Amino acid sequence: MSSKSSQPFWKLLRGWWREQARENGTASAASLLARNLWSFVRESTPEQRRQRYGDMDYDWEHRVNTTSGTVGWRARLLGLFHSPYQPTEPALFREMMASLPIEFEAFTFIDLGSGKGRTLLMASEYPFRKIVGVELIAELHRAAEENIRVYHSPTERCSQIEAVWMDACDFVFPKTPLVLYLFNPLPDAGLRRVIRNLERSLEQSPRPVWIAYHNPLLDSTLAGSPWLERTRVTPQYSVYRTKSAPEGR
Repeated sequence: MSSKSSQPFWKLLRGWWREQARENGTASAASLLARNLWSFVRESTPEQRRQRYGDMDYDWEHRVNTTSGTVGWRARLLGLFHSPYQPTEPALFREMMASLPIEFEAFTFIDLGSGKGRTLLMASEYPFRKIVGVELIAELHRAAEENIRVYHSPTERCSQIEAVWMDACDFVFPKTPLVLYLFNPLPDAGLRRVIRNLERSLEQSPRPVWIAYHNPLLDSTLAGSPWLERTRVTPQYSVYRTKSAPEGR
């Protein structure tokens, strides 16, 4: 491993450590570090590696590489400190999109923590004006770029797909109506930063925003926002919209 390729890995780990120590103290950060490392060891057994290949159907059908089974050890380890990579099931994604009473042509689709880009590819089957994925981990971002490049489908209705390599907490939201997709991509502090950024963006440019939150472990963070209202809740996901957003617009 060259020093050049390892620099982002250690930079992300150092950033995680500083944030945890600042938010919760050094002792708590050290305890969480130990738990994450132990989880990484358990997830690296041959049996666990085989289980990660259980999501291959979509890849076989579309000739892409979005499975969690081929994620390298650096990306898997970083995922434990940020958000482990797991692709969205197509049937569940379609169910979430069906719960949005909107004119898709007016909206930009944003996936924060887009991983290898499966959700971006699935979103292209809807006539969004544009699709953007934001991913922090370089290996996953590169895989998303390649998947976007090779993906072809007769049902594709949006070809404007972009993968962005950056921290979702620093992402500047486009000033268009938005569908924001979250697969529990951030810890609580990071999610709060994203919500604050989005709130400031809406203050500058009021517009409708819908949020589809898959695996909503931090649902209370969104539910506590005074400018969001929940329109649907299931064990697998929640849907929110800005309170001033008229349906279908």
